[in-house]
Amino acid sequence: MVSSRAARSHRSAIRVLCPGNVKPFTSTHISTADELPLSGVRVLELGQLIAGPFCGQLLGHFGAEVIKIEPPSVGDPLRVWRELDVDGVSPWFRSLGRNKKSVAIDLRQDEGRALVKRLAAKSDVILENFKPGTLEKWGLGPLALHPLNPSLIFTRVSGYGQTGPWSSRPGYASVCEAESGFRYINGLVDPETNSLSGPPVRPNISLGDSVAGLHAAFGTVRVSLKFVFALILDGAQVLALLSRQKMVSNGEKSGQTVDVSIMESMLNLMEGIIPEYDRKGKVRGPSGSSVTGIVPTNAYPCLPSSTTPSTPTYIIIGANGDTLYARLMRAIGREDLIGPDYAQNRHRVVRQAEIEEAISDWTRVRPAEKVLEVLDKAGVPVGRVVGVKEIMQSEHVKARGAVEDVWVGETDSGWNVKMPGVFPVLEGSGAKTRWAGPDLGQHTDDVLIKELGLDTKELARLRDCGIIG
Repeated sequence: MVSSRAARSHRSAIRVLCPGNVKPFTSTHISTADELPLSGVRVLELGQLIAGPFCGQLLGHFGAEVIKIEPPSVGDPLRVWRELDVDGVSPWFRSLGRNKKSVAIDLRQDEGRALVKRLAAKSDVILENFKPGTLEKWGLGPLALHPLNPSLIFTRVSGYGQTGPWSSRPGYASVCEAESGFRYINGLVDPETNSLSGPPVRPNISLGDSVAGLHAAFGTVRVSLKFVFALILDGAQVLALLSRQKMVSNGEKSGQTVDVSIMESMLNLMEGIIPEYDRKGKVRGPSGSSVTGIVPTNAYPCLPSSTTPSTPTYIIIGANGDTLYARLMRAIGREDLIGPDYAQNRHRVVRQAEIEEAISDWTRVRPAEKVLEVLDKAGVPVGRVVGVKEIMQSEHVKARGAVEDVWVGETDSGWNVKMPGVFPVLEGSGAKTRWAGPDLGQHTDDVLIKELGLDTKELARLRDCGIIG
């Protein structure tokens, strides 16, 4: 489907990519929506909670028009998860829902699904993270919508994928992290069995959801090869829509499904675990705060900070390169641990306990600030283990604009919410949040009037019937 939206997208992409048109990136240049790489791409977001909406957040940040369909009255459950702001809405939702339009439509009702079908006919991407088969049950799957819009791309995030014996299983990120093997390698190690000592340790975020959202974004973005030779968004999305353009040029059916499994997305992060097992029979287990087979890289204790004397303080040192290792040993006065017996990583792995003890003995009698000073001067990678308070105070985070202020509410009665920026940073494209996650149904009338031609009388009838909100 080539539309005026798509043409605008191609023109803005050319501005980003062609050297003669690139604007030097500065923190003060903020691109308008029409200048961003995905301008003109319309995404119909039917999902909720984290995985699908995180993909939608990425697409919206880089210029796509994201229309989020939510159930009337209640909306996305994430609206009331964790901490709630003064208006009863989660700041987390305001962040994850930024740059999206909220349209409240009840997908459980025939008329509601009919409205979504009409919107899908004018969209480039359907983004959803329901249990496989749900869209088909509602008559909104590829077989139902491709006759209306043959080039429509379905980006579908689920626990285990759209096919296979587990596809019908409910799949939340926590469970899929376990089934991918990720949880097995996270925790404290039992020195006798090299397996887990107690339960695995969970990162205190929904990592599998966000990783799946990244994979979904990578598979989704639309670029026409007629106008642009390439669009590279590091860790972002190109595949399905580039492929779609190739199919169009070959006269083939161009609509595609991007099938994203949370389990497989996590499996994709598992480095050499599978080939190592296949070729060497090695089962990589947990490794506590270090990483198996690479020395030294670990968390090391320091003296507590004077401002928080009862809180343990740790720093991370990554000196696993051969030259870096030698620098580290000289910096801590342990030249006796430099030489042929420690020259390469394979030598150091055998002597890990000795090396780790030497480093810990040096750090634990020094404050973190002193450790950072000495190792920074020596050119050894080192960093503090910090919480969100320290992140917000970081001079580097401030200099990079990695946290931004986003206004919520009316101009004269709202408030600022600090949110992490959306990355990567594209040179020449000062993409910033254009608006915070909207109120439930904030854009319902606007979208249905402009895109579907409904009048106020019809909107009132649909609202009285509970079909829209």
